[in-house]
Amino acid sequence: MINLDQPRWDQNSYWGRAKHFFTTTNPLNLFATPAQLQAAKETVENYKAGKAANLSEDEIWAAKHLYDSAYHPDTGELMFLPGRMSAQVPCNMLITGCMMTFYKTTPAVVFWQWFNQSFNAVVNYTNRSGDSPIPMSTLGTSYVAATGGALTTALGLNAMVKSLPPLFGRFVPFAAVAAANCINIPLMRTSELQQGIMLMTEQGEKVGESKIAAKQGIAMVTMSRILMASPGMVLIPFVMNKLESRGTFKRMPWANAPIQIGLLGVILTFATPMCCAIFKQQATIKPTSVEPELQEKIRGMANPPELLVYNKGL
Repeated sequence: MINLDQPRWDQNSYWGRAKHFFTTTNPLNLFATPAQLQAAKETVENYKAGKAANLSEDEIWAAKHLYDSAYHPDTGELMFLPGRMSAQVPCNMLITGCMMTFYKTTPAVVFWQWFNQSFNAVVNYTNRSGDSPIPMSTLGTSYVAATGGALTTALGLNAMVKSLPPLFGRFVPFAAVAAANCINIPLMRTSELQQGIMLMTEQGEKVGESKIAAKQGIAMVTMSRILMASPGMVLIPFVMNKLESRGTFKRMPWANAPIQIGLLGVILTFATPMCCAIFKQQATIKPTSVEPELQEKIRGMANPPELLVYNKGL
């Protein structure tokens, strides 16, 4: 019997996690028709009910991966297409490519930074927890704060680098994205910072909520998001600066955006799943690292665990 509640590959190894995220973020899943999505959903539901025994293991997993790419894990509802994980690469390559192309004028900076944060808000809303949904007020606050942070960073740095070589200006969009992530993710998860994140034993027994673990998990998510953007937004400026110095864009001014978007597409196809896989989804923390009251509770357990686990989020 296949356990469809767990990923197909070993999540204790980096490459097992990477394979899982390569499957989850596969943009080809966006081309699945409503009929194919419904068929995948029925296959998963039937298998869990013991009614799909005639299918091969590969067929069952293919249906599960397609189902996971389009349906919300908690509510089972079909997710809004731009908010799906499989839309991350194509949407981010377009938005980031435009941020990196149109970074010199204030109106362009304002529009594309706003557009990027609006897309992030759609992703956050689409993937909100079904068990403990994020309040609309929190979503709104994080959206406004992240947009403000990105704009302040981008416009402020643009003013500072005017007297520096052109290459420095190309890194401004990356700085703005990094700043927005540092604001957006902690604000989105304010309730976890205030109340703590649930800790469990490796057997699934709930131990209690920890603010220390919440800070650790949010830091890991923020770091992986910034690292996800790094390869494209740090390496491509060197390529573009070289092409510009050779006069490529004087001969072909139309090529600027297509080249950056194309390069980003290739890089993000690998960077997105590989950076998602850096940290375990089910992160661990030692009992000696959590709050004193939780440590006392753990010492009083019949079999005190050596490690506690928690869902760090994405």
